[in-house]
Amino acid sequence: MKDQLVREITARLSQQLNTMLEAAKATHEAATGDEGKQEGKYDTRALEASYLADAQAEQSQTLAHALHVFKQLKLDSFSPDAEITPGALVETELDGTISYFLLTPCAGGISIPYETGELTTLSPEAPLYQDLLGQQAGDLIEASGMMILEVS
Repeated sequence: MKDQLVREITARLSQQLNTMLEAAKATHEAATGDEGKQEGKYDTRALEASYLADAQAEQSQTLAHALHVFKQLKLDSFSPDAEITPGALVETELDGTISYFLLTPCAGGISIPYETGELTTLSPEAPLYQDLLGQQAGDLIEASGMMILEVS
C-alpha cells in the first residue's frame, strides 16, 4: 500500500517539477527577451522577472531533490502498537473528521486522495510531524486535540 502512495506522490512531484520548469523558462525569457527591455528609468519589469526566475529556479531544485528522494524511497510497514517514526502512515481524528498523514523525509504538504479522504505528506519541518513522533495509536496530541487512531 505504501509503495502505491510513494508512486502517486512521485508522479505529483514530477508534474509539479515540469510545471515549475516551464514557468521558470517563461519567466527567464521575460527577463532577458525583448519584452524585458526597460522603457523608462522607473520600469523594473526585467528586474522583477529576474528575481522571480531566481526563485523559480530554486524551487525547481527543491522539487528535483524531492523527486530524487521519492524515486528511491521505501517505506516499511508498522505494527499497530508501534511508536510513530519517520515513514509512518498515521490515521487521526479531530472533531469527527478523519485525516491521514504520511511522515516523509521531504516534500511536505502534498495531498493525494486516500481511502475516504485525503492523505497529506508531512516533512520534518512541520510542527505536526514533530508532535506525532513517538506517539502511538490511542494517544491524544494535546497541542491540536487530535486523536491518533491507527499507525501503519
